[in-house]
Amino acid sequence: MSSENDGAGRESGVEPEQLAFIRESVREAKVPRAKPRTWRGAALAKELPVARVLVDKGVLHLDRYFEYAVPEELDEVAQPGVRVRVRFGAGARNVRGGRREGGGLIDGFLVERVAQAAYQGPLAALAQVLSPEPVLSEELLGLARAVADRYAGSLADVLQLAVPPRHAKAEAREFGGPPAPPSAPEAGSWGRYERGSEFVGALSGGGAPRAVWTALPGPEWADEIARAVRATLASGRGALVVVPTVRLAARVDAALREQLGEGQHALLTADAGQERRYGEWLAVRRGAVRAVVGTRAAMFAPVRDLGLVVVWDDGDAHHGDDRAPFPHVREVLELRASRDKCGFLLGSWSCTVEAAQLVRSGWAAAIVAPRDVVRRVAPLVRTVGDLDLARDEAARAARLPSIAWEVARGALRDGPVLVQVPRRGYVPRLACQTCREPARCRHCAGPLEAREASGALGCAWCGRDEGAWHCQECGGFRLRAQVVGARRTAEELGRAFPAVPVRTSGREQVLDTVPGTPALVVSTPGAEPVAEGGGYAAALLLDGWAMLGRPDLRAGEDALRRWIGAAALVRDQEAGGTVVVVAEPTLRPVQALVRWDPVGHAVRELGERAELGFPPVSRMAAVSGSGQALAEFLAGVELPADAEVLGPVPVSVPGAREGAARGRRAGAAPVEEPGERVLIRVPPGSGAALAAALKTAQAARMARARGGVEPVRVRVDPLDIG
Repeated sequence: MSSENDGAGRESGVEPEQLAFIRESVREAKVPRAKPRTWRGAALAKELPVARVLVDKGVLHLDRYFEYAVPEELDEVAQPGVRVRVRFGAGARNVRGGRREGGGLIDGFLVERVAQAAYQGPLAALAQVLSPEPVLSEELLGLARAVADRYAGSLADVLQLAVPPRHAKAEAREFGGPPAPPSAPEAGSWGRYERGSEFVGALSGGGAPRAVWTALPGPEWADEIARAVRATLASGRGALVVVPTVRLAARVDAALREQLGEGQHALLTADAGQERRYGEWLAVRRGAVRAVVGTRAAMFAPVRDLGLVVVWDDGDAHHGDDRAPFPHVREVLELRASRDKCGFLLGSWSCTVEAAQLVRSGWAAAIVAPRDVVRRVAPLVRTVGDLDLARDEAARAARLPSIAWEVARGALRDGPVLVQVPRRGYVPRLACQTCREPARCRHCAGPLEAREASGALGCAWCGRDEGAWHCQECGGFRLRAQVVGARRTAEELGRAFPAVPVRTSGREQVLDTVPGTPALVVSTPGAEPVAEGGGYAAALLLDGWAMLGRPDLRAGEDALRRWIGAAALVRDQEAGGTVVVVAEPTLRPVQALVRWDPVGHAVRELGERAELGFPPVSRMAAVSGSGQALAEFLAGVELPADAEVLGPVPVSVPGAREGAARGRRAGAAPVEEPGERVLIRVPPGSGAALAAALKTAQAARMARARGGVEPVRVRVDPLDIG
């Protein structure tokens, strides 16, 4: 049968379909991939024949522009801002016909065209223009350079964060012109805040107000951001909104569709896929849309005529990039607001110390609600402290104290109850047993910790031993530390309330919403779903000491932010909404939650940090690596005269050695090795000098290296300093 078919196919002059397909595949497989031309002997562009290129090499000693000759055939497409491919590393000896040849192919950006090269030797030619799309504008290049300088990083590393990977199919799409500006919105729920209506009116009138906004609890925050964006667009300008997670971006996305209609803004998130994300980014760059909402990478979105930048919940760790040079969304958007002279809005249910510093310095104004409005819309907050737990026999045998159990039982008649449980892995810092004041070093005020080997007290910042500690507040000599057990909260609650469904939201599965019917919703901080039908009837915030006792300067601020983030999803007092927090009621973050006063807490924290010289009043850098590499780095860096070095102290360094990174399989957790860390502290006016000194020392160290070098990690203004 097969031979007859073959014969029939040959007689008719048509090969069988499958055989033709196989032969065509073989022919295609044998064709080698075309390499970019060397352009040997090719004529150069008649005008501006030299291109300055930023190569995609994120090493600091190569953080400069390299010059290449522009072949005449590439003259039209080799315009500033396009992606190019060049040969790099050929050396000055491999010259033919007055042109450098050889070297490996590497991608980069064409920054500018000039008439004459600064380099006097022979130049290599541009190998290829990857795309005629000018993705790197002068504005984006200037912003990236400012971010690189601030964080002691390389321009190439910043551009990797700022410009998404190319996708040819998305690039071939046609985009229309910019939409007509919408009408100016009413103030709406902004009228609940002091100066809220004035802020929206200033945006509509083309102004550039800068504000730190403490949002009221409830779901209105997304609509309020959308109204601010619409007011900006009504003035003929663009707007950019950055939120910490994809879930929150979806809520602002829905609010913008409600205010602006379909197709009037772009959504830039990491989970969108390469084609869709690049297509949305191109729509912004080409001016087809004027409004953007997205997660961290959207902070660099090339919005035209930028009139407003918004960051929501700046205390969330997702706003800090974990790739070099580790920029933070808040700081980048502050740079954009200053460079573009546009409006700035920092919003959150809580308030960070950095936000309070912006208000205190006069750089931004505060937008807050009157106290009577706050009391009306906030839930009732009840506390369960150590004395309550000591008198509560049920709390010693069960997961819930009696007060929390009673509140949950009553609230479950009317709707769902949220139970917030800290993540595993929180290691508490030490505090006074009597007054709970954190135990700090007498030299640098860093947090004290117990050495693993000896149990002796030592400072986590400067490494000094502390053999005679006593509390500066009450004079006590006893310390306290509490470690959270590994019992499964959801199972215990299921046994306590057998007729009630129990849902969980955490790392494995994060719920976006839950029905408004009675249920127990157990969630880790930051993963709390929104309850439909008006919010949760109650919230139980368990194991407060596990959050307050973390060895981190921001432990209190972060605990309050997470508590308020959960409590803001609860109904107001008039609707019976109640929050129970299991933590010592005398502690400042707990008191701030009871009063619903995150701004007051941030202001007091800022005052204490000013006295002790902590960020954000001072600028700080963390430098870590192996002991030998760190010592070599410190010996070669020329720090500002007013710099103070704290440490070194032992730490775990991810990927401290090059071999560890190469041997790790894709997707595996980073290899941690023993290392050391120092903190370098300078006054605010010396922050730029500190960053420049660290960058210069790192570049010189890399340039001198032969046969590899142990890495040293530099982080300017790190979020976590212990």
